[in-house]
Amino acid sequence: MGNDDTIKLLKECDAGSKMAVSSIDDVLDNVESKELLELLKETKKHHEKLGNDLHSMLNEHQADEKEPSMIAKGMSKMKTNMKMGMDHSDETIADLIVDGCDMGIKSLQRYLNKYPASDKSAKDICNRLISIEDELRKKLYAYL
Repeated sequence: MGNDDTIKLLKECDAGSKMAVSSIDDVLDNVESKELLELLKETKKHHEKLGNDLHSMLNEHQADEKEPSMIAKGMSKMKTNMKMGMDHSDETIADLIVDGCDMGIKSLQRYLNKYPASDKSAKDICNRLISIEDELRKKLYAYL
C-alpha cells in the first residue's frame, strides 16, 4: 500500500488522461485535415497507454481508478457542441483541444504541488502526462 499523496496523485492523473481521451473522441469525427487527424489519434494512443500504466500503478497500490468529474465532462461536452455547432473547422477543433491542454497542465501541476509526498514514480508519470499535453498544445498552434 502506497502513501496517501501517491494514490491521490495517481488518481488525478488517471482522471486527467481519461478526460483527454474523451475530449479527443468528441472532435475526431469532425477533423478535416489528415495531419490533424493523425496527430489527435497518436495523442489519444499516448493517453491510453499512459492510462494503462496508471491503472497498473493504482492496482499495485490497491487503489481504485478515478473517473473525470461529471461536471467537468458535461461542461467540456457543452463547450465542444456549442463551438462545433457554430464552426466545424479544424481551427475550432485545435482551439478546443488547446484549451483542454491548458486546463489539464494547470490541474496536473496543481496536483503535483498539492501532493508533495508522492513517490517518484507517481511524480514521473504525472510529468509525462504534462509533457504529452504540452507537446500537443504546441503542435496544435499551427492549426489556430
